[in-house]
Amino acid sequence: MMISTDPLRSAELLQEALRHDGIKADVHDGYGLALVSVWVDLVVWCDGERFWWRTGWNAERRRVIYAWHPASDPFRAARRIAMRYAEARAQQSAPGFHAVDPYMAPSAEPQ
Repeated sequence: MMISTDPLRSAELLQEALRHDGIKADVHDGYGLALVSVWVDLVVWCDGERFWWRTGWNAERRRVIYAWHPASDPFRAARRIAMRYAEARAQQSAPGFHAVDPYMAPSAEPQ
């Protein structure tokens, strides 16, 4: 069983842990959730029990893939998020990169 804490406080602890890894992030709070905005397409949600963030797209099932980590361990969560951050930055700087919204109809994808 996970112990629920204040989502905003958990998000602020994650923000602080990310700062130790040299990653600046913004925290937003509202409606019982807190968001940590890390990078383009890298937002971490927190409900006080866990952090979760998008890690990819399953084309076969047409759904988003998420990772999660207990909010009680923000420093370890920050290490995992820092790895995802490095992947996201590398993907964005790759030649020919263009962001594709997986919720767009296939015919609406940029050419």
